[in-house]
Amino acid sequence: MRIVHIDDIAAPELADFTQLTDVALRRVREPAEGLYLAESPKVIERALRVGHRPRALLMVAEWLERVGPLLEAYPDVPVYVGKPEQLEQLTGFNMHRGAIASMHRPAPLDPAELLRASSRVVVLEDLADHTNVGAVFRSAAALGADAVLLTPGCADPLYRRAVRVSMGAVLQVPWARLPDWREAGPLFRELGYDLTAFALRDDAEDLAEFVEDLPDRLAIMFGTEGPGLSRRALASSARTVLIPMEHGVDSLNVATAAALAMWAVRTGDQRARRRPAAGAEVATPARLHHGATA
Repeated sequence: MRIVHIDDIAAPELADFTQLTDVALRRVREPAEGLYLAESPKVIERALRVGHRPRALLMVAEWLERVGPLLEAYPDVPVYVGKPEQLEQLTGFNMHRGAIASMHRPAPLDPAELLRASSRVVVLEDLADHTNVGAVFRSAAALGADAVLLTPGCADPLYRRAVRVSMGAVLQVPWARLPDWREAGPLFRELGYDLTAFALRDDAEDLAEFVEDLPDRLAIMFGTEGPGLSRRALASSARTVLIPMEHGVDSLNVATAAALAMWAVRTGDQRARRRPAAGAEVATPARLHHGATA
C-alpha cells in the first residue's frame, strides 16, 4: 500500500474527501468528475470485489490491516491515514465507520440491454430522497430483483448516503437511467414487460391477488412520497396494484412498500414453480415412495 500520513488537511490531494456535507455540491461534483464515495470497510470491499477502481482511500490506522489485502492490485492508489479528529475536520462529519474510499464511477448501463437481460425489475420515478433509494436497492438485492431502472429525476444511487444505506447493494444490483416516458413507456412494451404501477387508484388490484398469476416479464414501479407517480408514468403502465391498509393508514414509506412488493412477487414466483404444469400428471404418495426406492 502507498500509505500517506496526513499532516495538512488542506492538502490539495485530499480534495475528493472535502465538503462532503454540501449535498448540492456533491450532486454536481460526483457525476461530473466521475467519482463516488464508498463509506465503511464493508462497502469498500464490495466495491472492489465487483471491479470498481479506487482513486484514493481515507481511514484511521486501525483499518489498514483489513483493507490492505483488498488493495494488492492497486499499489499506486494513495491511502491517507489520519486521526479520527483530523478525518472529522476534513470531511465535516463523524467518520465512525473509520474508512472512506473515492472510487471511479463505472460507465452507465444501457436500459434496453439491462431489460433484455432481466425478467423482474424495479422502476423508481423521481425519488429525491437518497435514503429511500438506498433502502430500495438493499431490498432489491435481498429479495432477488434483477435490476433497478431510474427516471432522469431520481436521486443518484452512488451518492454517499444511498451507498451507505444500501450497505453496498447499489454496487451489486445492476441499474440504469431511463429516458423520458415518451420513450421509456414503449421500451417496456416492446421488450415484453408488464409495467405495473403501485398507486392508490379505484381500479387497482390487491397485491395478494396480483401475484397469483404473474407475467413472464414484470416491472414494478414506485413514485416519490407525497405526489406519487406522475400522470405519464401511470399512462405508461399496463396495470395498477395496491397494498391494502388497515386502521386508517393510507400508504407506506416507498422503500417499505417496494420491499413488500418484491417479497410478494418472489413468493408468487416460488409458488408458480411448485405448481404442476397444465396437463401434467401429479404423482401420488405411493408413486413417490416407489420412485425413491426403485
